[in-house]
Amino acid sequence: MPASLLPDELTELAARVIAENAAIGRKIAVAESCTGGLVASALTEIAGSSAVIDRGFVTYSNESKQEMLGVSPDIIDTFGAVSIACVWAMAHGALKHSRADVTVAISGIAGPDGGTPDKPVGTVVFARAVRGEEDSTAEEKRFPLVSRAEVRLQAALVALELLLP
Repeated sequence: MPASLLPDELTELAARVIAENAAIGRKIAVAESCTGGLVASALTEIAGSSAVIDRGFVTYSNESKQEMLGVSPDIIDTFGAVSIACVWAMAHGALKHSRADVTVAISGIAGPDGGTPDKPVGTVVFARAVRGEEDSTAEEKRFPLVSRAEVRLQAALVALELLLP
């Protein structure tokens, strides 16, 4: 039986996230869409993660983003679920509905379908929010489509990087 069900690069980065956040006493929460819980899964693979992880939200549908995280339907209608505005709202909603000090939100188009000319498959947006800070980090990345699994893995790695202090 392998030590982890997940790729080494994912669990190694998750271990850094847990260790570095534990060292400063910081709690984290994640709000995931296209990664479907992969970030939370990677974090919980690490022994001692319960000292750092507050909770994870898997908000795959637009309704769940609205109901669990308080994302305004206007944001989704105007900008779409795969938008900086949406992940910003998701990250702040995760802060509001948790005891975390820092949150990361992910939404994207992993494929193989669902892309548009403006938002092709492989488009993923990220946001990080820190309790008590006005500024949030938000960015869009476009991963070359190798496979759905590869887009999700790359998205999870970016999200973990955003959780490093």
